[in-house]
Amino acid sequence: MKYDYIIAGGGSSACVAAARLVSEFGARVLLVERGPARYARLMRMPAGYMKYLGREDFLEMHKTVAQPRLNGRAPIVPQAKVLGGGSSVNAMVYMRGQQADYDHWDTYLGGDSGWSYKDLLPHFTSLENNRRLNDAYHGTGGKLLVSDPGQLCEMTEDFILAAQAMGLPFNADFNGSRQNGVGIMQHTMGKAGGAMRRSDAVFSFLADAMRDKRLTVVTDALVSRIIVENGRAVGIDYTHEGRSERATASEEVLVATGTYNTAKLLMLSGIGPASHLAEHGIRVEADLPGVGQNLQDHHEVPVICSSRRASGYFGQDKGWNMIRNGLQYLLFGTGPVTTTGIESCLFYDPDGGERPTIQLYCAPIVYLDRDITDMKSTHGVTLTSCLLRPKARGSVKLRSDRATDQPIVDSNFFGEDEDLQTTIRSLRFARRLLAAEPIASNIAAEMLPGRDVESDEALAQHCYRFVKTNYHPCGTAKMGPDGDPMAVLDSQLRVRGVEALRVIDCASVPFIPSGNTNAIALALGSKAVSLIQGK
Repeated sequence: MKYDYIIAGGGSSACVAAARLVSEFGARVLLVERGPARYARLMRMPAGYMKYLGREDFLEMHKTVAQPRLNGRAPIVPQAKVLGGGSSVNAMVYMRGQQADYDHWDTYLGGDSGWSYKDLLPHFTSLENNRRLNDAYHGTGGKLLVSDPGQLCEMTEDFILAAQAMGLPFNADFNGSRQNGVGIMQHTMGKAGGAMRRSDAVFSFLADAMRDKRLTVVTDALVSRIIVENGRAVGIDYTHEGRSERATASEEVLVATGTYNTAKLLMLSGIGPASHLAEHGIRVEADLPGVGQNLQDHHEVPVICSSRRASGYFGQDKGWNMIRNGLQYLLFGTGPVTTTGIESCLFYDPDGGERPTIQLYCAPIVYLDRDITDMKSTHGVTLTSCLLRPKARGSVKLRSDRATDQPIVDSNFFGEDEDLQTTIRSLRFARRLLAAEPIASNIAAEMLPGRDVESDEALAQHCYRFVKTNYHPCGTAKMGPDGDPMAVLDSQLRVRGVEALRVIDCASVPFIPSGNTNAIALALGSKAVSLIQGK
């Protein structure tokens, strides 16, 4: 079959782009995804993803290079490996970021670029089917189900009340006119068939388009190279079921293989820093030094306390509790299975500014990451300070010239001291919040960092030991103005120096948004199609 467009990757942006190209413009599209076509049925349930945290069923575990600033630690930074990408495996938080984020993009791109918040808002709202909000900031006619969690636990409610006791405002809509304040996070889930379920990009957008013969979806297939002839992208090489395959596109090739692997694929195709490509014997098609640079990721550090009573979700996924909760969900569509567990957060600035610099999540459990092995899980609460706009920049480089090898990822967490100092101030604030009522009377003991960890240096060591990704990598093929030598893309998402090639996933982002990135990934897919069609 001949294709008009080929999309390398099958994540959130790819699903939206493929659906729009086929359904609205009648294009013939090939979408190639390295992961399987479906995830586990359990993960359709809002709470189901918790069973797969840290597992490699639908995730590729990238181990960063040893971080000198973290005393040699090499944190794991996962990336989705399944059709639907991050939307299929994430915790489903629907958060767009701040209006100022996108207006900053517009200024950086020279103004009137089409990337201001005003320009992007129609893409957010047109995709959205919100079950609580319907105003200038929200839509109800789209296919993406967005709703509040199906239930709230006592610890969540106490966190929200304690934050207000400290003088912080309640915010009923983090995606509305302002972000600062405490409140309930909306999620990409909603009732379908009578039960609350995950609204991933396949369910929401791609499934309907897959009924159209003009869309071909190939899964369990690894794209190894973008074919460039005479300065124009004309197709891709990929492997599927042990065979080498080639597909060509008459119009464009769109890249959406995820922030780490998008940079890798561009470089394997001869698009990137010439000197680095030469190290691996790769012929240069376009010398773009910015490919693989500008890596940004939200990262977080916890304060963990045990609680005096069962007020969260500890033990709800085991034994009789698991059976009871499962039956309640299946029979009535209610109960703990209808929540992700992470129900609320606080956006604020530890220095008192109006524009938040921290997203403080309330996890009503003792939340342990993969490399924390010396602490027993119990009833409790974890407040994680997530840095919204880190100053440090990391990088992605090739490990070899083989597509099967993972790239070399350097996340560079706390590479800038300002990031560390903001996080330390937030840890101190989290402690004060935990000492406010009504949450204070339920706190039994501080497990981490521990009450003896008081000085800035001791808290810094705590940060080095426990900092982890919030799973939001961005920026390794950023768009930018002509005057920025590190800009890989122009404001139309087109790769500089190569015709008919665009990057449409979060690798294109110049500055990371101040919130969970699945919302902007979906909007990028929609925006890309509008740019392609000249809308």
